[in-house]
Amino acid sequence: MSKIFKKTSGNGNIALYLGKRDFVDNVDSVEVVDGVIKVDPANLNGRKVFVYLACAFRYGSEDLDVIGLSFRRDIWVKRVQVYPPVGGNSPNTPMQESLMKKVGDQGYPFSFQMPTDLPCSVSLQPGPNDAGKACGVDFEVKGYVANEPDNADEVIEKKDTCRLMIRKIQFAPTTNKAGPKADITKQFMMTDKPVHLEASLEKETYYHGDPITVNVKINNETSKIVKKIKVSVEQSTSVVLYSSDTYTKPVCTEEFGETINANSTFEKSFQIIPLLSNNKEKRGLAVDGRLKDEDTNLASTTLSQGQKEMQGIIISYKVKVNLIVSSGGLLGGLTASDVTVELPLTLMSPKPAEVSDVNLE
Repeated sequence: MSKIFKKTSGNGNIALYLGKRDFVDNVDSVEVVDGVIKVDPANLNGRKVFVYLACAFRYGSEDLDVIGLSFRRDIWVKRVQVYPPVGGNSPNTPMQESLMKKVGDQGYPFSFQMPTDLPCSVSLQPGPNDAGKACGVDFEVKGYVANEPDNADEVIEKKDTCRLMIRKIQFAPTTNKAGPKADITKQFMMTDKPVHLEASLEKETYYHGDPITVNVKINNETSKIVKKIKVSVEQSTSVVLYSSDTYTKPVCTEEFGETINANSTFEKSFQIIPLLSNNKEKRGLAVDGRLKDEDTNLASTTLSQGQKEMQGIIISYKVKVNLIVSSGGLLGGLTASDVTVELPLTLMSPKPAEVSDVNLE
């Protein structure tokens, strides 16, 4: 094991150990969160030790929690007692065996199986002048010493807790499918014939940072002129908590000065690259979750089985191709209209040959 992540409580009585902090969601299953907690029973005075894993949505600054306002809502929580051990313990995983060699006799293993309908780790980008922790979905493993025998809502002193943030992440499918295609035929007032627009993507899934090729075909049977073509990528963020709210932000827009005259055809491929680096000032833009201040990228498309509605933040993308059409002549600019098609886009990171841990301590 190349890296061990450790966090010790303020009084030194307990310490969390994890072998990694990124856990992969394969859509139909999620990697088990397995670790070990070290317990020094000398100062526990008979108290129990628990570990919990929580998926939560944070929608306010951490500073406001101090004045008694909680801006964090748990989406899913699982709690297990690790000391004294209870019930029949399942065999240790290879990860736990490695950690136990490091921890020694005071180590107690724990594991959690997350359900498949939890969202992935996502942050909403703060504005340039915003302070505090970003809003979004995060995952936390916390060990604590309980003062009460069995009260899940007990308020625990910080000196009796140790916590590590983890991430639930998805990678692009290993097999790519053919890209989507869409078309529209639009007829304008005062014209007998239409404009036909067809757009397609070369493949279904694109990786962050890769150019997206958009194939465009136009059959302009009207007397109007297509003055330019606009190609854009929009990010749709659905926040599903007490209700479902969706908002859309453009993350890449390119205008191409192509002119398609009346009664003519046109066919060309355009390339665009949506990048977070070009959207740093956009407040509320969704980005992939990060554990500290390391670089990240635009939030990845959320993949799901669709059997049960997720809570939290759900991400999707679409490519829009827009034709700006004018009638020409002196009033051409005043009588311009447009023709638009939309294509679904899956934007994700490729799964590394071996998912490596990042030094986050």
